Amino acid sequence: MKLTILYCIVLSLVCVFFIWKIVDHKKHNSVPLKAEYERKKAELGKTEAEIQQMIKKSRLKIQEIKHSVEISEEEADREIADGVQVFTALKESVERSQAELINTIKEKQRKTEKQAEGFIKELEQEISELKKRSTEVEQLSRSEDHLHLLQSFTALKTPPATKDWTGVRVSPPSYEGTSTTAAYLLIKQMKKAVTKANLKKIQQSAVDVTLDPDTAHPKLILSDDGKQVKHGDIENNLPDKSRRFDSCTCVLAKQSFSLGRFYFEVQVEGKTAWDLGVAKESTNKKGIITLSPQNGYWTICLRKQIEYKALAGPPVLLSLKSQPQKVGVFVDYEEGLVSFYDVDSADLIYSFTGYSFTEKLYPFFSPGPNYGGKNSAPLIISAVNH
Repeated sequence: MKLTILYCIVLSLVCVFFIWKIVDHKKHNSVPLKAEYERKKAELGKTEAEIQQMIKKSRLKIQEIKHSVEISEEEADREIADGVQVFTALKESVERSQAELINTIKEKQRKTEKQAEGFIKELEQEISELKKRSTEVEQLSRSEDHLHLLQSFTALKTPPATKDWTGVRVSPPSYEGTSTTAAYLLIKQMKKAVTKANLKKIQQSAVDVTLDPDTAHPKLILSDDGKQVKHGDIENNLPDKSRRFDSCTCVLAKQSFSLGRFYFEVQVEGKTAWDLGVAKESTNKKGIITLSPQNGYWTICLRKQIEYKALAGPPVLLSLKSQPQKVGVFVDYEEGLVSFYDVDSADLIYSFTGYSFTEKLYPFFSPGPNYGGKNSAPLIISAVNH
């Protein structure tokens, strides 16, 4: 009995001891658990913030995509409108040419009919005269009046004079080549219409360009508005800035372009030499310069008043239908394209294609040497009429 009681007391003490240990362990671990809880909670907060940022970026991307679609729709609408305008003009041109062709053929037929009517009228007049003579001869031949017959015989024995119709012909007009010629002229007109429509579209990329005096060679004379440049015989005393051309008589525009499309026009009327185009920002401007794409210049030029070249390195001699009085310069930065146009005829002069632009491009101008006044006319940056 005593042993049993002692066993129960010992067991109770052991239980109390273990319960105390568990409680004590929990007390010791409550501080690290709280710290871990706070850390995990902070991490979850950070994760939540990152997720919200990702949601924000995704929503912005959705807006960007929607905006791109809107821009695409606007461009599509513009292109459709341009296309409708071009094809309407072409349709009108076809209808007009068709009407002109029909009128030309009908006019030839009318002339033939008029000629035939004239011949018929003459022949009917002759027939009328012959019938009249025939009646007179018949009546005379039946006359019993011998004296009257003898008196009239001489006048009536010979038929009245008539036109020699042996070689007279009414030949049908030749229509050969009429339709072909009309079609050729129509194609030519259509090509012209498309060419003009293309330039009109390009002119929508027109930008305002002014000359930068800090880049101009000391012998160049710039107008106050920065729209004209010509060569002077006297070298001005100007500060030798790093951006100034010191040997080649050139000048850049103030404006630069590093994306999208841009277009400007330059009047070259009355000049015997000039250079036009664009140059990249890092081009060398000191000493003798060879204009070529390899050196960062995309230009065309006029030499000796009639010799046009694309300075492609080596130069390409250009054969133009007429001498441009105004030149348009068009650049599509992303496409790596630089094109030149005769503004009055809308004809393409030359295109540099397939280049990869990676820096700013500046409009480039050189009025050429003065040549004793023969090339004194200025290059003039013109307002674009579109």
